[in-house]
Order: sequence, then C-alpha cells, then structure tokens
Amino acid sequence: MSIFDILTLFGGLAMFLYGMRLMGDGLKESSSGALKRLMEQVTNNPVKAFLLGLTVTAVIQSSTATIVITSGLVAAGILTLHQSLGIVIGANVGTTVTGQIIRLLDLNTSAAGWLRIFQPSSLAPIALIIGIVMIMGFKFKNARTIGNIAIGFGILFSGLLNMTSAVDALSSTGIFERLFSSLGSNPLIGYATGATVAFILQSSSATIGILQALSSSGMLTFNAVYAVIVGVYLGDCVTTAIVCSIGARAEQKRVGILNILYNLSKSVLTIAGVLILKNLGVLDGIWFEPVNPGRIANANTIFNLACALILLPVVGMFEKAAKKIVKDDPSPLGRYAEKLEALSPAFFSTPALALRSCYDVLTEMLIVARENINRAFDLLHNYDASMVQMVSEDEDNLDLMADHVSRYLAELASVVTTDLPAQILNQYYKDVNEFERLGDYAQNIADAAEEFHQKNVTLSDEALAELDILRDLLNEVLDNAELAFRRRNLHAAYKIEPLEQVVDDMTETLHSHHLVRLSKGKCTAVAGAGFMEILHSIERISDTCSNVGLATIARVYPEIEARIHEYTYELHSGKNADFNRRFNDAHARYFNRLNEVMPPVED
Repeated sequence: MSIFDILTLFGGLAMFLYGMRLMGDGLKESSSGALKRLMEQVTNNPVKAFLLGLTVTAVIQSSTATIVITSGLVAAGILTLHQSLGIVIGANVGTTVTGQIIRLLDLNTSAAGWLRIFQPSSLAPIALIIGIVMIMGFKFKNARTIGNIAIGFGILFSGLLNMTSAVDALSSTGIFERLFSSLGSNPLIGYATGATVAFILQSSSATIGILQALSSSGMLTFNAVYAVIVGVYLGDCVTTAIVCSIGARAEQKRVGILNILYNLSKSVLTIAGVLILKNLGVLDGIWFEPVNPGRIANANTIFNLACALILLPVVGMFEKAAKKIVKDDPSPLGRYAEKLEALSPAFFSTPALALRSCYDVLTEMLIVARENINRAFDLLHNYDASMVQMVSEDEDNLDLMADHVSRYLAELASVVTTDLPAQILNQYYKDVNEFERLGDYAQNIADAAEEFHQKNVTLSDEALAELDILRDLLNEVLDNAELAFRRRNLHAAYKIEPLEQVVDDMTETLHSHHLVRLSKGKCTAVAGAGFMEILHSIERISDTCSNVGLATIARVYPEIEARIHEYTYELHSGKNADFNRRFNDAHARYFNRLNEVMPPVED
C-alpha cells in the first residue's frame, strides 16, 4: 500500500461523485417540463403515485430531487400531502436503479463480442466521446444538455474504475478485512456508517455505488453489508428533510418528515426481516459469502421493493403522524399565501417548476389588477366606501406579490443556465413590474372617485358616457394583454399596439371635449382636474398593456429585444399593413360610438 493508492481511491471517488452530479443535473434539466406535467397528473391512487415516484426518480437519478420537488408541489397546492405519500415511497425504490446500472462492473472482462461494450472500461470512453461530440459538434437546442449527461455518465464509470483499481491494491494490506469483519460482528456500527456516509454525500445512490466499488476487494460479506445498506436510507432521508424545511411552510416540512418516518419504518422492517430469515436458516448460504456489485444492487432493490409493498397499504399512518409532528403555522401572507409560499427554493433545481410558480402568482396579479380597474370605473358611477377599501387592500396585495416574485426571480436567475428558461425569466421580470403598475393606475382612478365624493362633485353625463366607451376600449386592450400573457398568444399580442394607439387618440379627443365643456360652464375646475387624472391613468394602463404584449413577442422572437424601440416606431409610422388594418378597424368602431354620444366639436 502507498499514498498513491489512497490518492487513486479518493480521486476515483471525486470523479464518481462529480459524474453522478453532472449526469443528474443534465437529466433533471432536460426532463423538467415533462416532469412537471407528470407530477401534476398524479391522482389519489397510491399505486399510481408510487409508480410515478419510481419512474421520475429512475429518470433523474435522485430521490432527494424527486421528494424536494414533490414538497414544492404540495406547497403550491398542485398536490396534497396525501397524494405525495405514494410518490415518496416510489422515489425510495426508484433510487435503486442507479445501483443496477453500476452492477455492470460484474461483467466478465473476458467476455467476447458485443457484451464487451457494456463493460465499464468500454462504456466510459464511449460516453465521453459521445458527450464531447455533442457539445462541440452540434448546435441544436439540447445538444449541450445531452452532452453533459453523456460526459457525466463517462466520468461516473471512470471514477468507479479508479476506485476498484485502488481497492484491489489496498485489499492485500488487511485494512478492509479488519474493517469489514467489525461491521459484520456489529450491525449497529454498520447501520451508523451507512447513515453517516449517506448524510455527508447527500446521496443514497452515491453511497451504494461506493459500497459496490469496495466490494471488488472480495472481503465484503452479506452479514457486513446489509446493515450498511439499511443505514443509507436514514442518512439520505435526513438530508432530504433538511432541504424540504428550508424556508418552507408546514405542508412542505411534512413531506420531509413523512420520508423520515417511512425510512425509519423501512429500516426496522428490513433488519427485523433479515434477522428472522437468518434465525430460520434461510440466509445461511449467503451470510458469510462475499458480495459483488450485482448482489449489493439486488439486495438494495429487494429491501426497498419489499418494504414498499408491505408499507404502501398502511401509508396513511405516516400522513397522520407527520401532521401531529408538524403543526399548522399561521401565514402573514393573507389570502394569497398558498401561491406566494409556492415560490419555494426547492424548485431551483428544476427551473420549469420554479417558473410555473412565478406564472401562477403573476396570473393572480393580473386578475387582481383587472378587478381593481373595473372597481375603480364602477366608483365613478356609484360611490361605495367598501369598494374603495377593497381597491386599497388589493393594491397592497399587488405590492406584496410583486415584491415576492421579484425577489424569487432574482434568486432563480443565478441557477438558470439554458436559453428558454432565461427568455421566460426575462419576460416575467418585465411583467411583474407592469402588473404592479396596473394596480397603481387603478388606485389613481379610485382616488379620483373618492375625491369627487368628498367634495360633492359629479362628472357630467357626457363625460361619463365618453368614459364608458373608453372603458370598453380599454377592456379590449386588457383582454388581449391577458390572453397574450396567459396563453403566450402572439395573435393577441399583435392586437394590443394598434388598440393602444386608438386609446391615445381617444384620450386626446376626450381631453378636447373636456376643454369645450369647461369653457361652456358644463364642468367645474375640480371635476375637470379629476377627469384629466382619470384620462392620464387610462392612457398609462394602455401603455402598460403594450409593454406586456411586446414582452410576449420578445419571448418568442428574442432578436426583437435589442431593437424594440425601432420595432414599435416602424409600427406607428404606418409601414406595417396588419397594424394599419387593425388600427383603422378599431378606430372606426370606437369613434363611431363616441360620435353618437358626443358629436364632433366645432371650432
């Protein structure tokens, strides 16, 4: 034994862990959209939820990621705690797939023909070659992600080969013999060892993989390894529970606690089952037999699958226990607490889910802002102090939601690495400010209505009739802005700019009509000042909707972002036939209505 053997062992361990992380990150990134859709479709059927958790974990190679994402979906209200039970159990079984892949170390090195392709010594360079070719030779959308997955796979197997090589050199020293014999004589030490290593590495798959590499020494027997495998379950789930609890609400914490309770039960069940079978003589043939990577993988899979089948029918008891351990906590976030608490850091590893949480809050902001705009217009006809209070309260709620989304987007920006999430992030950065401004302008109109009431001032019938027409026009603008944002509807986005131009023309016309009424004594100065403030707010609402539409267009066509001012100038300069057609149609419709209630003013 030399220091170089130890360096080779730990160097191989470093490569193995990095390869697993690189491969897992790539798989999560490439499957995030499908992952979100799958997990949203889970039903109350525990078996279906179990199969979903197993499948997702097998794909992304991380039970921790699956359970953390599940906790975030529970916080978002997409899943209930009850629905998460089956997913958690399935994730614990799905994580054994990694061990089954690593068992390829068992393939006989003397194998001939096509079987040699599946030896790690062949798979590692093949995967590395594929990865670098994908990254350097292709430019399509997911080429880099696929390349990273392949390179991660190659590095993982290269690390395993280094570890097994070092273990072979170290096995002759007697260190492993003494270590593993002590584990075999004291299962408690083995259990603690497995739990500690899994907690430090934050991965049960990595810990099992290391155990599989060490088994190449030929000195690791079943009686020494089973307790270590069982201990891994506890160490991994404690890490998961900690991640689930960071900045989390009660329901999220319960998912982490539920996972710990399940794994503790699984540990007791597995150890009890092994000892009973040992006493019955069933395991005498393998008790002192050396294990290899395949046997470790099989034991891990059998332990997990057997416990899942036994515990799945009584999974409800874990839910009840989790609710007793973690009490409900009051939220200071009011009626929008559920959506705001869904802005969880747990989703950062899967940006598609994080952006979905942002989308849900932004949609709520747009709905609330539109409600406030309509309330404010209603106040101009019928003043209601309770409605004024509602406008004020929801304006505060809009500010609260905007603050939370803005902070969340800033934190999310540091982990977004691919183009599409970055484009969506850029759009949401813009929209959160625009939706907050819509609430400000609604508040301005409500303030004008309140001032009219306090000063016992009313707008003339002509002014109110004109504002009703302008309100209809503004609602058409808002309809298209909402459709553009919520459905990424380009057709609706293109409609906004010509309608916004009609709003500008109409507010200018209404301003002229107001001056005529003022000169004829049909309107007071106080009423006129409020009327002008209302027109200004309406114009700003229309401008804000224009920005929402442009942000939607820029998300689909990112090249427009750098020349957005040039793009809008070309539209307004009459060079775009579609813009001109939409503008002329809307202008005719609304100005004809305006002329019916207020004939053109003569000089």
